[in-house]
Amino acid sequence: MSRIIMLLAGAAICGSAVAQTPPAENAAPAAPRQWTIKDFAALPLMSQPSLSPDGLHVASRVAINGELRLVIADVYEGPNRIRSMGLGENDLNWWQWVNDDWLIAGVGNESNVQGNPWYISRVVSVKRDGSKVTLLAKNVAAQSADDVIWIARDGSPRILLSYQTSIFYNDPGFWPKVDEIDISTGRMRHVVPPRQNVRGWYADAGGTVRMGVGYNDSSRTSTLLYRPDAKASFRVVDRADRRKDESLVTPLLFTADPGKAIASDDREGTDALYELNLATLELGRKIFSAPGFDLGGIQEDASGTGLAGVRYTADAPTVHWFDANLAKIQADIDKAVGDRRARIVSTSRDGQKLIVHVGTADQPGAYYYYDTAAGAMSVLSRVSDAFPGKTRLSPVKTIRYKARDGLEIAAVLTLPMGRDVKNLPLILMPHGGPFARDSEEWDWWVQYLAWRGYAVLQPNYRGSSGYGTAFAKKGEGQWGLAMQDDLNDAVDWAVQQGLADPKRVCMVGASYGGYAAMRAAQRDGAKYRCAISYAGVSDLAAMMRYDGRFLNHGGRKDWMKEQAPDFAAVSPIGFATQFSTPILLMHGKKDRRVPVAQSREMAEKLKAAGKVAGKEYIYVEQPLADHFFSREADRLEFLEKMDAFLKAHNPA
Repeated sequence: MSRIIMLLAGAAICGSAVAQTPPAENAAPAAPRQWTIKDFAALPLMSQPSLSPDGLHVASRVAINGELRLVIADVYEGPNRIRSMGLGENDLNWWQWVNDDWLIAGVGNESNVQGNPWYISRVVSVKRDGSKVTLLAKNVAAQSADDVIWIARDGSPRILLSYQTSIFYNDPGFWPKVDEIDISTGRMRHVVPPRQNVRGWYADAGGTVRMGVGYNDSSRTSTLLYRPDAKASFRVVDRADRRKDESLVTPLLFTADPGKAIASDDREGTDALYELNLATLELGRKIFSAPGFDLGGIQEDASGTGLAGVRYTADAPTVHWFDANLAKIQADIDKAVGDRRARIVSTSRDGQKLIVHVGTADQPGAYYYYDTAAGAMSVLSRVSDAFPGKTRLSPVKTIRYKARDGLEIAAVLTLPMGRDVKNLPLILMPHGGPFARDSEEWDWWVQYLAWRGYAVLQPNYRGSSGYGTAFAKKGEGQWGLAMQDDLNDAVDWAVQQGLADPKRVCMVGASYGGYAAMRAAQRDGAKYRCAISYAGVSDLAAMMRYDGRFLNHGGRKDWMKEQAPDFAAVSPIGFATQFSTPILLMHGKKDRRVPVAQSREMAEKLKAAGKVAGKEYIYVEQPLADHFFSREADRLEFLEKMDAFLKAHNPA
């Protein structure tokens, strides 16, 4: 086999004689003193790598000079092997191969439209050798133009793109049309015209648009349109009243049988996969479920008409393979890597070449290229140069505790390596969302805190995703109330176990987690030595006004009212005088998810309430930061500010 080198470090890792699987690495943890704060702040060297259909090229997000860029690389050595794609100031949101020579990427940026900031989304096509980058639908697309609903499977450079042609609600072009585009030339062919209220179109594997989903925000009603083939007309086959909590069943996959599809439904309490009769919209045979847990995304087979696998998260992310070849490969690699976890992240069309990530929650691991025909597995890239394969950091496990009303809650516990598990300083870290969850995965932020000597506990409080419908519904109406009690109950559990010192607890979180940290400082200051909020929400009513700029904001407001019926009663901004524990507020000025005003105005309210800046509160605004720590410089500044704040208020 031709030589494969590590793509990013530039050093040869494996030659023609390579191990079939990565060797087991069970070395003792390295001494904590060998690392620096910069090691934890570093961006991942490679993330989300994707193989071309022939398995000979990789597209990935790569850290270059402290920022993330799209890189296309050939697996084997050769001229011009690695190409970095410059996309200007645009966000890189996703990317996908179309054939062996072309890929597409979703990009976005904020523009001023009639005096208001609007987020504009587009699709660009990129030639593999980097010689051509084309903005698709350039002269006709309006605000939203990145919904690719089909990619040709015959090797031709064709896609179906659903996009708006007008920003004005009373124009027909406000509702997306569907065009077929040759991404190598940019030529477009009309497929489906816009239809009022229809925002989402769905196509089968052959490229026939079969279904549309409409939503009327004024009446809060959804409609499902369907046709069996390209010659038939669309007809409404189902309706749902969102005010009555009704929903539509839409296919995840159209099968080879034109009358059947595969859909997900939670009729048994958690998501499961079922056969769907498209003529009657009745669910048939259950295909798969993961008892106690909801399902994630599916992976289609090469034809696009069958299931290769389904992903879900139990205590850690996992996958169930329907494809016998992939199931055997997964089992063989699992056997070889010992207590590490192997995850197949991308495959060639024939399933013979794969990218596999091997790592653990206490080790960032590496991406491997596996050529099954050659029986060879070689390193593509480590995730981190600072934490190579033999390094194991602070151990991570899932625990379960009972909330005060008896509800069982799962939480991820990270314990600082090398320290006795007794009376440790504790960081209570609620996740964002709040409809999201934490699991046993590598987390640079958590591992940094554990390296500093803190135990870190991440509760999946009521309202979190992944644990079924009933658990999620228990969060309705409980923002800052029972959801906050769940966090306090996690602290009590840690104290009762003897692992946490009740006098040395700090709450740290981002987004909704930042909201919870503000709420803790305001409502439960006696329980926490300090609080840290990154990109937190302080004012729910203001957040709803911000969301009002977006389409279908009425439905969003309804949902928010279900979560917090009285915005004022649970918004920290209205209770600045009640803040009784020091808080660090940080926010990126370029945050498009939670506007910077949420933290800026909270700081102003604290100042007006007589709180002492630099002592009772600190506000740091990062001028180039977004919501997701996309820049290394922002990560580093955040860790440095957090580190100094913790040393002052809750030293380890």
